[in-house]
Amino acid sequence: MTTKFQRYLLNKFFWFLIAFFVALILNFLLPRLIPGNPVDVIVGQMGAGGGISGESLQKIYASYIEEFGLDKPFGEQFLIYLNRLAHGDLGVSFALSPRRVQSLIGEALPWTVLLQLPAILIGWIVGNLLGALTAYKKGWFDRALFPSFLFVSSMPYYCLSIILLYVFAVHWQIFPAGGGYSYSMSPNLSWSFISSALEHYWLPFLSLVIVFIGGQAIGMRAMSIYELDADYVRFSRSLGVDDNRVIGYIFRNAMLPQITGLALSIGSLVSGALITEIVFGYPGIGSLLFSSIRQSDYPVVQGITLLIMIAVLVANFLVDIAYGFIDPRIRAKATGDR
Repeated sequence: MTTKFQRYLLNKFFWFLIAFFVALILNFLLPRLIPGNPVDVIVGQMGAGGGISGESLQKIYASYIEEFGLDKPFGEQFLIYLNRLAHGDLGVSFALSPRRVQSLIGEALPWTVLLQLPAILIGWIVGNLLGALTAYKKGWFDRALFPSFLFVSSMPYYCLSIILLYVFAVHWQIFPAGGGYSYSMSPNLSWSFISSALEHYWLPFLSLVIVFIGGQAIGMRAMSIYELDADYVRFSRSLGVDDNRVIGYIFRNAMLPQITGLALSIGSLVSGALITEIVFGYPGIGSLLFSSIRQSDYPVVQGITLLIMIAVLVANFLVDIAYGFIDPRIRAKATGDR
């Protein structure tokens, strides 16, 4: 039995490696399919003021092309890229040279994680509790909350972001309109900076958590209603099994897809708030990715998409493994007992 289940794990790991390699190739190619040359953008900005002669600009252009390796064939560039990755080097930013990609991502990632992770966890817990309650209580409670869940879950993040921005930052001016902290400050651990960061935090956080609560509540309500009508529930109640115990069975079974959704949401949290960060000018990974795409900054785009890719693949892999342990049907199929 152990050997068959190990084979199941090896099979999942094999497909994980194939997906990783394919994604690695796409990660290298896709930024290079963006129209325009990043060196053109950089040199164009240098020449915009008119202080540098045309001959000097040509020399700068040639040196940048050579420095960034853009004069080499695609295949050689790909091998250099793989070699750097193997040594944990994501390269140097084209637009912000000589800053390294790891440094830029390291500065932006904590902002995104601190924004997204609490929104996902709070949204998941509150949404599942509300979804389960509406399915169990029914009546006016369900009729009042279900349309609200449908409304907020079908609303795109950026629409809610714009509404919150207009109402609470422009009309009532309760919260700041954008940024991650006051522009007069630099990041540090002082209370004044933390207080400023919290003021700027609430609007992007609310725009994410409200939509997430609605989506989780809809899913949990549907699963709970399905389980409430299952044969084992009617049979248990006909035998006089305690109602609290039956409800425990119902919600434990209904939680399985929700756990999968939570794992995938955490896996994709790096990329999930891209539009929200752009709307609020929040200094996270989404804003960094947006500015890098606009400047054709290949190394930064590659570094961020590589991070997103690894997070999503690992989350999917862990969900597959967790299902093998949690769901007896998958375990039985993997071990050949079914």
